Amino acid sequence: MDLQSFLITFREALEAILIVGVILTYLKKIEQKQWNKWVWVGVVLALIASYGVALVFQTVLTGFATMGSQNYLKIGIMLVSCVLLSHMVLFMSQQSRNLQGKVENKITAILTVGGALNMIAHSFLVVVREGVETVFFFAAITGGDIQKALQSWGALFGLLLAIVIGWLFFKSTKKIQLKTFFRITSIFLMMIAGGLLVQAVGIMQDIGMMGTVYKTPGGEVGELYNLTAIMPEHPLDEVQYLRDTGNQPLINGQVGIFFKAFLGYTQNPSVEEFVLYWAFYLVILILLGMQKKRHEKVNQELNQDAA
Repeated sequence: MDLQSFLITFREALEAILIVGVILTYLKKIEQKQWNKWVWVGVVLALIASYGVALVFQTVLTGFATMGSQNYLKIGIMLVSCVLLSHMVLFMSQQSRNLQGKVENKITAILTVGGALNMIAHSFLVVVREGVETVFFFAAITGGDIQKALQSWGALFGLLLAIVIGWLFFKSTKKIQLKTFFRITSIFLMMIAGGLLVQAVGIMQDIGMMGTVYKTPGGEVGELYNLTAIMPEHPLDEVQYLRDTGNQPLINGQVGIFFKAFLGYTQNPSVEEFVLYWAFYLVILILLGMQKKRHEKVNQELNQDAA
């Protein structure tokens, strides 16, 4: 959970910091620094709003738990988070190529229209989007205990690293390759999204919301294979395996629970869990490939027009 919190916080905070940094840098470049205070007003309001959303989520999730409906809310949050994380990977793969130019154009339009409220609204929306997404993702990876993720070392170090990277980007004389950061974090976020998908499928099959093509003679969801002897997905599974067989698994359950939280590892997946997990990666890779080809085609057309 700590590693997931770290990656999510780092990615979301870095994007917000970069965009706000571009706004402030551009205002300085065009000698309009008087607008800086309104940018910071928007940022502070967005942080307050994001914290408020976290409190609402915590309250709602607790209420659902007491009503015995937490599983349904968990499934919904996991699936929506999977979609949002996937969209983030695809969106940032495209937007990071010219992030600064797009932000500067937007600020120029805002200043043309004029008004402090416009500047506050823009900086507010930039930060609150990242804040709300962070809250949503935290709800997904913790099963609703958002406070646990907010207080983890992962969230703290993710925020600190994002601040350091953002500061270096705008202050250092060396050009930091943000594409590399986004590419690396995109890989990890894609893994988290795939893990959330397979966990949602597993819960749906456990409570009977989703069927299976392979059942045991007793009518239960059948397992495609069983790797408990190699690496149980939880310390409790390790204890049970040791009790039933008298043998110690090759890798202990503490490692298994890490891979389950981070990658969606399952010691005995159903056919649907296995197929959907790898199909997810295949679809994302295909979409990224199509996006790259489309970008290369546009560049070629622009180069031909320039020639």
